[in-house]
Amino acid sequence: MDTDFTAEQDEIRRTLRALLRDRCGPAEVRAAVDTPAGHDPALWTALAEQLGLPGLALPDAYGGVGGSVTDLALACEETGRFLAPSPLLATAGLAAPLLLALGTEAQRTALLPRIASGTLTAALAVPGTCLATALALTGDNGGGWAGGGRAGGMQARQAGAGWRLYGQVDQVLDGHHAGLLLVAAHAGGFARSRTLLFLVSGDADGLVRVRQTALDATRPQARLQLRDVEAELLGEESVDAAAVPAALAGTGDTAASLVACEAVGAADQMLGRTVEYVRQREQFGRAVGSFQAVQHRLADVYVQVQAARSAAYYAAWATAQGERVGGLALAQALEALRGAAAEGIQLHGGIGFTWEHEAHLYFKRASGDELLFGPAHRLRAHAAEAAQLFTEPEVRV
Repeated sequence: MDTDFTAEQDEIRRTLRALLRDRCGPAEVRAAVDTPAGHDPALWTALAEQLGLPGLALPDAYGGVGGSVTDLALACEETGRFLAPSPLLATAGLAAPLLLALGTEAQRTALLPRIASGTLTAALAVPGTCLATALALTGDNGGGWAGGGRAGGMQARQAGAGWRLYGQVDQVLDGHHAGLLLVAAHAGGFARSRTLLFLVSGDADGLVRVRQTALDATRPQARLQLRDVEAELLGEESVDAAAVPAALAGTGDTAASLVACEAVGAADQMLGRTVEYVRQREQFGRAVGSFQAVQHRLADVYVQVQAARSAAYYAAWATAQGERVGGLALAQALEALRGAAAEGIQLHGGIGFTWEHEAHLYFKRASGDELLFGPAHRLRAHAAEAAQLFTEPEVRV
């Protein structure tokens, strides 16, 4: 692994940080999440047109930059630093990799260039509250997490040359505003049931979308109701039954690396704000930061953040090598962010405990990401199970 970043990667980080510093302060974030879109469309346009963020990890053959997951992860670290609400994770981290892995050439050619340009946003809709399981982050995704038979979830049936979907999906990240939905549904009936992915237009007849109240308002979520909605199968009908779970698992590892980098950026920002505050705030005739106990607490947070950064960078790099360690990196990063936000609230004293203070935005981000992609102990437990760390050795007589 080469730990040095390229000049282009450093330039993207500097440019993105400067842009977000000017246009994505705490007041701007709170204003953006209250809009119908849940983000600032003008900022999204700037991120897409000026920096090409949605297409960073897409091949240039489909209008992308042709970069790597590491390039996108470094960008996510900066968006996470400012808690920038945008469709980047849902579109470039979840939907685009699935389109690239499973889509037909016609589907890729029609959709990926629009995603790369930022004119089309997309969301992954997984039935129930099973996103982490569907992405194989907290459990095996080969089971019936998408429903099926009389278990509810999302059902798909063939209608002539096309498909029709019926069911309800909760907790769809950016699902209230996305122009394209990738919906996981069961097809084939009870005897031959299998999970497939379908493409649904955001303005399809029979689709009802309601934005939900989320703990972390910077990650808007929606409830989708599909009432006999027309859909297009993602990929070929002859695709192997194991292809969809495998693609979801690969996408889950990539998404975990991106979310881990976001959490690292947020934790680093929260730590910096707290250090700045305790240097200025005085108690008993001296700066709060001069007390050894405060220094020790912040030093522990610093170690956590640096360890999480190393893990997140390695996980992003390892995706290209076929090594899946995104879940472990995400667990480390989520704990670092939660620790940084909690210490920030404590050390800011009275103002830190008010809902209006920005420290609570970071704490909600940590808690919200654990609900969506974790929690940390389950991420680690699944990684240990997959690696067979606690499997009893075979005894030969």
